Amino acid sequence: MRMRRFMAGFGEFFDTVGSAIAVSAALRDRRPARPDDLMRLGIDPERFREMTRR
Repeated sequence: MRMRRFMAGFGEFFDTVGSAIAVSAALRDRRPARPDDLMRLGIDPERFREMTRR
């Protein structure tokens, strides 16, 4: 049972890192980031769209 919990945590870590990479790539390419990636990172998609570059 412990190993299963460890593997679930490990998978969640890679999901989070993958979302961070996807959002970073979207910003670099000047395209909108996917809402589910933003939510996984704890970012409100609506507020994120309101941000502008300065």
